[in-house]
Amino acid sequence: MKPIDRILHKAQLGGRIDIEECITLFESDQIEKIGDTANQIMKKWHPDPITTFVIGRNINYTNICDVYCRFCAFYRPPGSAEGYVLPDETIFQKIQETLDVDGTEILMQGGTNPNLPFSYYTNILREIKKRFDITMHSFSPAEIMKMKDVSDGLSLEEVVRQLHEAGLDSLPGGGAEILDDRTRRKISKLKGSWRDWMDVMQTAHKLGMHTTGTMVIGFGESMEERALHMLRIRDAQDDVKLQKLNTPGFLAFIPWTFQPDNTNMKAEKVTPEEYLKTLAISRIMLDNVPNFQSSWVTMGPEVGKQTLSYGCNDFGSTMIEENVVSAAGTTHKVNVSSTLDIIRQAGKIPAQRNTKYQTLRVFDDVNVKIDRDFVMQN
Repeated sequence: MKPIDRILHKAQLGGRIDIEECITLFESDQIEKIGDTANQIMKKWHPDPITTFVIGRNINYTNICDVYCRFCAFYRPPGSAEGYVLPDETIFQKIQETLDVDGTEILMQGGTNPNLPFSYYTNILREIKKRFDITMHSFSPAEIMKMKDVSDGLSLEEVVRQLHEAGLDSLPGGGAEILDDRTRRKISKLKGSWRDWMDVMQTAHKLGMHTTGTMVIGFGESMEERALHMLRIRDAQDDVKLQKLNTPGFLAFIPWTFQPDNTNMKAEKVTPEEYLKTLAISRIMLDNVPNFQSSWVTMGPEVGKQTLSYGCNDFGSTMIEENVVSAAGTTHKVNVSSTLDIIRQAGKIPAQRNTKYQTLRVFDDVNVKIDRDFVMQN
């Protein structure tokens, strides 16, 4: 049996692959074979032919940032005439607009703004929760580390606790990029180590919050670094179970591709084939993460459709608004109607979910409209 076949057979039987085997998969050109194994594993987690999606909105509350990532086209340095912080009323208006189209999730993210005190974040969360019944799946680990820096000596755990008590429900996995410091130093010297990112996530897990994991490929990272990234996510997820924490830990994993346009980094765009292979290997390697999300924002709807046979069970968010990836020249927008069509074209049944991956509505009839009362009650 060839090494690639042995590894895939082992995974199909429920065996855990190691880092060397993961690298072997990355070095293989057997993309369809790897994808088929990933799809089989996905079906063990999700036997019904349902693909979920969430109706959410990205609110980029500030573009002022002091870590100057080379790969980011969105940020403006402190003092820039193009820098902004959204007024609270504008944020409230965007949330109301989200609820008006049956949205259930707000992904509030921005730059690491040194001019905002820690109280800004707790206050805005409290004001949002006073006004709206909506899930706040917000703030990347880099933002939270900046909050710690400006918090007058609070520990990381206390910062996350206060955010949670103020209304932060869960943490998105933004800013993971590649969880290895060689690549991190190359692309963003000031953003923090991979351990900083993981410390925030594991602190959230300790406090009972769930999170998501991400990975961005296309920075010139090695296959070993990609494999190590996945191993570190898997190990942290193992810790959730070992410590018997009251959280599912990483509820989902989302790999996507670096978009070099309009940034200070030059790189060849990752091909759809390389993205699909990475997605499939992620599903195989991360045997303790239940949900995998398609990255149609960076790859487009057609590739998004293919992901549903390469290990994905989720189509992500309809993304009413998204400015960070769009600033890099990628503007794939999908509304609810298009999402339903794409999922059906892939031979799946679409279903709306919430941030906890609980199904709110199954669209098994092409004429079904979202019942807002049902969504909000569930």
